[in-house]
Amino acid sequence: MPTSNSQSPQAEHQHHRYVTNSIPWYVRLVWVGFWAFAIYYTIQYLFPALQGELVIPPSPPQ
Repeated sequence: MPTSNSQSPQAEHQHHRYVTNSIPWYVRLVWVGFWAFAIYYTIQYLFPALQGELVIPPSPPQ
């Protein structure tokens, strides 16, 4: 009786089946919503704030 260590690679892997899992539609919807919000936030709030900080630095308090 052969032990598991003495089996050939072909015999060892004959019962392995790899199946990919598809992402559910609602998870894709959450990711699309996340990226849409990230782009909106960047354009609406981050770019104007960076422009104000880099182009016109705030004046020191007096």
